[in-house]
Amino acid sequence: MAYEVTATKRRPKTFDELAGQDFVAATLKRSIETEHIAHAYLFSGPRGCGKTSAARILARSLNCEKGPTVNPCGECPSCRDITRGVSLDIIEIDGASNTSVNDVRQIKDEVIFPPHGGKKKVYIIDEVHMLSNSAFNALLKTIEEPPEYIVFIFATTEVHKVPATIRSRCQQFNFRLIPIETIQKILRDTCTEMRIDAEEEALFWIAKESTGSLRDAYTLFDQVASFSDGHIRSQLIRDKLGLVGLDKLNTLAETCAANDTAGAFAQIDGILDSGVAIEQFIIDLAGYYRSLLLLKNGVTKESLLGFSPDRFSALVQEKLNSMQLEQALSLLLGLYRDIRYSVSPRFELETVLSKLCWLDRWVSPLELRAAIAGARSILEQGGKGGIAGPLAGPGSKQAPAAQDKPLNFNRPGAFTEEFKRVMAARKAAETSAEAPAAGTQPQPVSPREKAPEEKPKDLSELRKMLIRSLHRDRGILASGIEKSLPWEWAGVSAGENLLIPVRDPLTAELLKKDYPLIRQILEDLWGEPQEKPLTIEVIVAPDSAGDAGGEAPLPPQAEMVRRMFRGTVVKKSTLEKNDAN
Repeated sequence: MAYEVTATKRRPKTFDELAGQDFVAATLKRSIETEHIAHAYLFSGPRGCGKTSAARILARSLNCEKGPTVNPCGECPSCRDITRGVSLDIIEIDGASNTSVNDVRQIKDEVIFPPHGGKKKVYIIDEVHMLSNSAFNALLKTIEEPPEYIVFIFATTEVHKVPATIRSRCQQFNFRLIPIETIQKILRDTCTEMRIDAEEEALFWIAKESTGSLRDAYTLFDQVASFSDGHIRSQLIRDKLGLVGLDKLNTLAETCAANDTAGAFAQIDGILDSGVAIEQFIIDLAGYYRSLLLLKNGVTKESLLGFSPDRFSALVQEKLNSMQLEQALSLLLGLYRDIRYSVSPRFELETVLSKLCWLDRWVSPLELRAAIAGARSILEQGGKGGIAGPLAGPGSKQAPAAQDKPLNFNRPGAFTEEFKRVMAARKAAETSAEAPAAGTQPQPVSPREKAPEEKPKDLSELRKMLIRSLHRDRGILASGIEKSLPWEWAGVSAGENLLIPVRDPLTAELLKKDYPLIRQILEDLWGEPQEKPLTIEVIVAPDSAGDAGGEAPLPPQAEMVRRMFRGTVVKKSTLEKNDAN
């Protein structure tokens, strides 16, 4: 007897044998029992999930001598002819090969003839979405009002390509992917029927690789059975098909988690030398990290993980968090997309493997933002409740975590501003950490620098010391004092009335604004107790208009414009002289 592939030999013959399509089977069975048979059906769904088989079962149920029945006998001439594919009343058409209007016109010419021996004349058009628009339009009238003995069954994997005018005239049934557990059970029954010994792990791998298609599972099963010599083993499958086993993936992931780059490179070299394709290795490694990510989030379903949860390395699960596993998966998926354009796919793989070796030190942007926000809240409370972490000094207290609004790093320059802010707070915290030990009386700290031990000899030196004292924290004020003219005492006794002449009104306004601060610092610098408080008078020197050639000083607005554009006031006589020349 000629060899027959498993997918054909085990094609379902009744609705009860239709695997994974309970809704479709129940609905069609109820329609047959109540004799509510539609004139057109549209079966859509992925490949290998039973669309054509369901169409043949429906046709056999309608034309069985005992029918219409949900359980065709399979023994009458009509059932046998349909099973062998020689029935004149069941016409199967390949939509990919018969796409023209002429092919549809032939159908229109044939529907006027009643069935030869059966009760219904059934047209099964597979891959109906391949028909042209003209062919679809030619079918509209025939589908809408066919003779009572005609039934159309359309099957397609791309239902969105079928015009809405066709879909609206059909009863639509959506076929689903078959669950892995169902496929594994069917394969186990197949092994029992064919007297083949198979490991459950091997059958599970075949079911998982079929991605919900029973026909693909049968095809892969036939391939594996051909070199297994009656005993299907997972190790033999890995060796023959060039797959990476879970044990090798666990070992490689543990090596990467231990930051052993050299060991990881040695392992990848051995795996590739054993004949495993780079593309297949990337697929297996990406699936491994995906399973770890699912486990990290509490998913333990074996059909999603691919293996039982206890088969995965506990060390890797403990070492990496969810965000790091997401980063690993993102790296591997990006690698698979990039290798097709790469100069050397192996170089790309080794680069990604090196990144996986320091994955435990990778910090996500979300964690970085949270860390900066936490550091900012701690540093801002350093002067109140102490500081914590690396900034904490002896005797410092742990500052409670502050609830702060999240940082918006999408705004341009926000990260730089926040960095400067945190560094300034860190500097302030380090200064406050140098407080005196417990039991000593703290001394008040002045906001300005401590006055030097030596007293100024004259007003010129006092002026320089004031500039140095203000230069670090109040640079603009120090610059204004530096531009002032020589100081002098206005009263009879020195140390009571200080006269500070300046060149322009703007500088005078600047110094008058900070008059209390200047007076306090000058009193500390002078260092002698005064009977009367020091008074300071800031005036615009009468000869400050010397730049204007002895003319009257400029108004404040004009002086501001001159300083802004760094201009020079020219005498009127000079302009007249230039015009004369």
